[in-house]
Amino acid sequence: MHDGDVVVIGGGYAGVRLAKRLDTAARVTLVDRKEVFFHRIASLRAGVHRAWTVTPFIPYDRLLSNGRVVVGKAVRIDTAARQVVLATGERLPYDVVVIATGADYPEPARFAGGTTEEAAKAFAGHQRNIAGAEHVLVVGGGPSGVELSAEIRLARPDARVTLAHSGPALLDATGSARAGRKARAWLEAHDVEVRLDSFMSPGNDFGTYRDSRGTVINADLSFWATGTTPNTLWLRLAGHGDWLNATGHVKVDRTLRAGGRQDVFAVGDVNDVSELKLTPVATAQADRAAWNIRAHLQGSGKHRKEPRAYRPAHRTPLIVPFGPADGVTMVPVPGGETAVLGGRTTTLAKAKTLMTPYMRRQLGYTAA
Repeated sequence: MHDGDVVVIGGGYAGVRLAKRLDTAARVTLVDRKEVFFHRIASLRAGVHRAWTVTPFIPYDRLLSNGRVVVGKAVRIDTAARQVVLATGERLPYDVVVIATGADYPEPARFAGGTTEEAAKAFAGHQRNIAGAEHVLVVGGGPSGVELSAEIRLARPDARVTLAHSGPALLDATGSARAGRKARAWLEAHDVEVRLDSFMSPGNDFGTYRDSRGTVINADLSFWATGTTPNTLWLRLAGHGDWLNATGHVKVDRTLRAGGRQDVFAVGDVNDVSELKLTPVATAQADRAAWNIRAHLQGSGKHRKEPRAYRPAHRTPLIVPFGPADGVTMVPVPGGETAVLGGRTTTLAKAKTLMTPYMRRQLGYTAA
């Protein structure tokens, strides 16, 4: 039974999960500008190691049994006509529309260009640059900066690698001082220079970088792992700026509805829910939104489902690999504490495969 038309804008972790959850309950159309799913978790390694170049790309063609995937760019949500307008002029009618356009990440954790070939070429370019660099600077000591620094060090044991972080400790946003210490100990044991309280900006000369104290660092290659930007400019340009908060995130209520409308939802990195923007969080939001969308589509009736509030995950497991065979895993435990687990757990849970077999299965492919 298909109760209505659901258009999901964005084929990232949240969008894929939501579309799959609703595939048997509604006529689902998933819209994404990419022709494949981009497994961003594997992107940092893909930017360093040639063997991983195409690993992040998983086709959408087996995701939905009843719905469809449209490759295109959404430019407007026409709430009066209840249609999603694509850049081509095509209009997709909806009973419910879901904004799942995610966030833009710094390279190499980005799908560069518009096609798989262009994105793979960008990865190959990063690989060549890293292979030829004498000094690589990574700016940002959060999970991505730590992971990328470790990947570069293992790939280039002969190069100088520096990790500069504006905070007082690595992984400080996670709230686990022990995890930050483990990350720093691993990096320094592998001859990565860790610079804390070091807010970096480009220097006056090409290849130079300056911290807030005026110290100049010379590096022939740099990567900035200093945060993300929600992909919502298109909403502002389309006249929906009132749906966004000051940081550009879509404002949602407790049921993940957006714009004060019953038929518009926003899930994943794109919304303003106050929690760490992680893949498990995105999929949890997708699951709750799927329930609420079913409730909305069923309308009134004796067996009508009531919408359920989404509860933000203020404490969630976090895994930070140090290459394919080490890392640190943070697991919340009762009492407000965080258990910090080491290399064996991290390797099994994420570091070795970067969850690629799991995501391939989610999209209908074999693990290998």
